[in-house]
Amino acid sequence: MSLLKKILILLQNYLNYNFKMNSKLYKHLFFDLDKTLWDLKTNSFETLKDIYSKHLQPILNGNNFDVFQKIYEYNNNVLWDGYRKGLVKKDALRTERFALTLKEFGIKNEELVESMAVDYIRLSPLKKNLFPYTQEILEYLHLKYKIHIITNGFKEVQYLKLNHTGIIKYFTEVILSEETGFMKPDKNIFLYSLNKAGANANESLMIGDDFEVDIKGAESVGMDQVLFNPEKTINNETATYKITSLIELKDIL
Repeated sequence: MSLLKKILILLQNYLNYNFKMNSKLYKHLFFDLDKTLWDLKTNSFETLKDIYSKHLQPILNGNNFDVFQKIYEYNNNVLWDGYRKGLVKKDALRTERFALTLKEFGIKNEELVESMAVDYIRLSPLKKNLFPYTQEILEYLHLKYKIHIITNGFKEVQYLKLNHTGIIKYFTEVILSEETGFMKPDKNIFLYSLNKAGANANESLMIGDDFEVDIKGAESVGMDQVLFNPEKTINNETATYKITSLIELKDIL
């Protein structure tokens, strides 16, 4: 190993040590689930592939999966935004994302829409793709902190995701928006979560991928935050910490 490389390693270790020494002493860590631990993008892709093959491949000419996926994702994102704002009901979100997508293919079939919606809820939580280092970092953290989940996802799928991936064992509390009556970024779900965990905001840290939903929501109650940005998108958003890989949490905690 060259002298320069040794110096760089020593410098990095020194910086990491001081970063830890200067960081706050946390007792409670709150994680988002989808797109932070559970790889929603990959798992959704696999689920939609299964659904397309079963329901649409036989009736469409040629393989239009890429088009189907893009249209679905657009409709799903719009409806989820409405759901978080209280403008769209859960049952409407569940079916309309498929109804609107099929409409683009000239298909109007309520029975087909319902079958696809049921299959998505049934199949997606069985997918086990996690972000890199999820198991490793949770194993590391749960020995030092109490860690919890705060998620806006549907209750009938979120517990299944946690169980099927085997990571539920790491969490002391699992807080779902449906069970609290509040959705992130509403400050009330964060206050509820702190109370349920027996935690104070100044000793807690929120880790999530969505700036508006996770970071701003946690900030509104005085919690420090970690913005997880695995795609390394350029942004000007401010958070207490920013990471592009979950393993970087070891440099903070």
